[in-house]
Amino acid sequence: MPSPETATSRFEHSSDALAHSVSGSTWRAAFRIGPADATIAPAIRVGLAAAVVLIVGGLLGYQALAGFAALGAVCAAFGRYEPYPRLAGKLAMVGAALVASVAFGGAMGLVGVPVWMQIGALSLLAGVAYCLMSGFRITGPGPVILVFAATGAAGFTATATATATASDLIRLILAGALGVLVGWVAAMLPALVLPMGPARLAVARAVAAVGRLEQTGEPGVAPTQASIAHARLVIASSGRIKSTVGHGRELVAVLDAADAAVNAWREHGDPALIRDIALHEQELRKLKRSSMIEHTLEPASEMPVPDGYFVAGLSRMYSREVRTNAARIVLASAVAGWLAVGAGLEHPMWASMGAVAAMQGLNYKQTVQRGIQRLAGNVVGAVIAVGLIAMTLGYWQAVVAVVILQCAAELLVIRNYALTSLAVTPMALVLIGLSGPITTGSAVARVADTLIGVVVGVVVGAVTISRTDRHHVLR
Repeated sequence: MPSPETATSRFEHSSDALAHSVSGSTWRAAFRIGPADATIAPAIRVGLAAAVVLIVGGLLGYQALAGFAALGAVCAAFGRYEPYPRLAGKLAMVGAALVASVAFGGAMGLVGVPVWMQIGALSLLAGVAYCLMSGFRITGPGPVILVFAATGAAGFTATATATATASDLIRLILAGALGVLVGWVAAMLPALVLPMGPARLAVARAVAAVGRLEQTGEPGVAPTQASIAHARLVIASSGRIKSTVGHGRELVAVLDAADAAVNAWREHGDPALIRDIALHEQELRKLKRSSMIEHTLEPASEMPVPDGYFVAGLSRMYSREVRTNAARIVLASAVAGWLAVGAGLEHPMWASMGAVAAMQGLNYKQTVQRGIQRLAGNVVGAVIAVGLIAMTLGYWQAVVAVVILQCAAELLVIRNYALTSLAVTPMALVLIGLSGPITTGSAVARVADTLIGVVVGVVVGAVTISRTDRHHVLR
């Protein structure tokens, strides 16, 4: 049993966390626009995947199922900047999880599972998805996309319960699986022409960090060294085929020179070497299969050894930190959904998704920030959605809207999550409209559900905050 002092300390820590969530500086920070680079190619890949499945589905007469294929194609949004051999495996995991989510949600809707039980089951799904993505460090939309896919599938089969059969569920699963396949192919296509593209980008970013040392000073050394170490890992994970090893050695030589420049700058204060290294950034950002860096560096004799990410991922999945955060997500998701049911809202799982999206942050500070951004983005996005719904778009007009909004979301995701939510909200509602009727009231309901989800997520995050989580009090 905790001592009174310990209980008081925890209460104070949670109170400080809640105070942080309503401070003016917190809200201002949530709307800052961050820097971003290399965003166009990933956005094009995701938009292309969505366009392919929606167009093919429309031409074949499967408009209602095309939306689920488009959800499957969103797997292309995961793992951006990963080396392609590793990306292939991570996207396969996400794709399998997406298909399983569609099957799980569709089965619940088909057998008529009550809404409150669906909320509990899908909250558990969110926790499992968090463990998977955190364990294997899969970046992207996060667990919320799996919950959205399952929720949509449950709604689709539940609406047609009187006539739906197991074969309808199978078609739904196949649509999701085909979408995943298209998304996987779209994400992997660049590997055919730019197999070392992610490695070149990682080295370019490391070189840029070295070049900024004159401005950042000593505090910038640790992040710069971390960037160089990450670039080595990307090179190591880029494969050992003949077409990549030679260029990989060239890139390692650049990193070796970067390390030497950083050390020389720290020891002697001479910026000449870091300025020389910074000159390579422009060349590294060019879309080339390979290139000697100005023919001035001798290729490294050895390549770095890749780590065993699969075994390490399994280990992280079952770590105490990941399991604890997963439990917090399950709790917040379930409470938000059940509160939305109690409030009589039409789509209570949207409240659960709001809580899940907020709590995907690495710490409480990020939870609050993502919550504010998601709420603000949903409010503006709902206005856009009302306009699109009021226009009563036909299928092909809806396809154009979805593709444009999907590309916009991918372009903006690195800059600010609020801008991403602004695009995702109308896109999600238009996608839902492909498989069933939707009204402008649905856009308003999404804002109300999101408000419940964000508030619950922030409160649960504060109550369960780790004693070591003090990011929100750092100045």
